Amino acid sequence: MAELVLGSLIMLLIVIMTSTVVYYKQLRKAQKEYEKARDLVEDIVFSFNRELKREAERIEEVGYNAEGANLKADTGLKKAEEIEGRVAPLESQLKVQLEQIKMLETKIENSIQGLQKSTLVDTKIAEIERAQKTLVNKIESLEEQIQKIINTPEVKIESSNSTIPVVPIKRDKAIASLTDTEVAALEFLSTEGPKTAPEIKEKLQLSREHTARLMKKLYEEGYLERETGKLPFKYSIKEEMLKLLRKPEPQSK
Repeated sequence: MAELVLGSLIMLLIVIMTSTVVYYKQLRKAQKEYEKARDLVEDIVFSFNRELKREAERIEEVGYNAEGANLKADTGLKKAEEIEGRVAPLESQLKVQLEQIKMLETKIENSIQGLQKSTLVDTKIAEIERAQKTLVNKIESLEEQIQKIINTPEVKIESSNSTIPVVPIKRDKAIASLTDTEVAALEFLSTEGPKTAPEIKEKLQLSREHTARLMKKLYEEGYLERETGKLPFKYSIKEEMLKLLRKPEPQSK
């Protein structure tokens, strides 16, 4: 009887151990599947975050490109207005020359009628033809000037050498009227050299809109020069402003 009980206990122990081993194997298998699924989810999340970051960078780049296109359109409009202002006086001169031609033609007709019976008709006609050719040459010269103005290439570097008059900068006015952010932008450009709006935005920790307004204001007020050869534009500090920033302030006694 004791042997039977002992045998039963041994069999029960074997069954328990076998079940434990099987359960442990199943548990390890489940753990491996969980780790594999977790790694897969982490890879998906990482890829998704990376794509989101790329899309954000693309959207920001599109914004800067749109802003650059807008500024370039403003420059083209100003250039067109300047050409229109230069062409208008030439059109007035051309109109006067045409009126003179009409008057000369009338004089020619009257002279021919008055000199038909005179021996000097041929000489007078030759003089009148020469005068008419002179007027025609003047008109052609005016037309060439108008064409040259219309075909004038667009200036790519907007600097102190451009057709826009340079605004002289006085130290007291230049420094006193600037905000701390504007002074920081000018000091950054004076030490680091020409920079784009995104680089200035990154350095000063500003928003894209704030940086765009800041650069536009400093440029229009004559503190900066702007290179428009490619997008995004590069801004550089004017030489006279650079000298003012580098000039040591007088020490108070």
